[in-house]
Amino acid sequence: MRCPFCATQDTRVMDSREASDGAVIRRRRECESCRRRFTTYERVEELNPLVVKKDGRREAFDRDKLIVGLKKACEKRPVSVDQLEGFVTELERKLQELGEKEVTSTALGELIMERLPLLDEVAYVRFASVYRSFRDISEFMDELKEILQTKASSPPRPKGKGPGSQS
Repeated sequence: MRCPFCATQDTRVMDSREASDGAVIRRRRECESCRRRFTTYERVEELNPLVVKKDGRREAFDRDKLIVGLKKACEKRPVSVDQLEGFVTELERKLQELGEKEVTSTALGELIMERLPLLDEVAYVRFASVYRSFRDISEFMDELKEILQTKASSPPRPKGKGPGSQS
């Protein structure tokens, strides 16, 4: 493994442990040259479907791109990086369970929209405002009313118990 600080190939593993319910191995490494330490993550590369964009282009599913978008939606919210990682891991599992070679960006967005309110309702509203491309404030208000109706009809859930949360 190449050191991210001095670029030498001579590094050693100091510690390894499982993360994300055993789906990831976290390795703490030390560079033999500069003695700095860094962390790497190892996960099985699973075949995720291609994402078919609205204009017909096809792109590989990009976990990091999704995490960046969710981080923006969760900015200044009490959502940890571990929760986001867990959320995306759960989403990837769902995509793999579908067994499709391709998934539309619309279907992917809907999967995210189904689960995001469980993680953080404000992040959901932020994500929805970009994803749904509301034409005016009345469409946005209709979405908020739907959220409030769903919340009023569902039992309260304990704080911090959304997808990817640590129990």
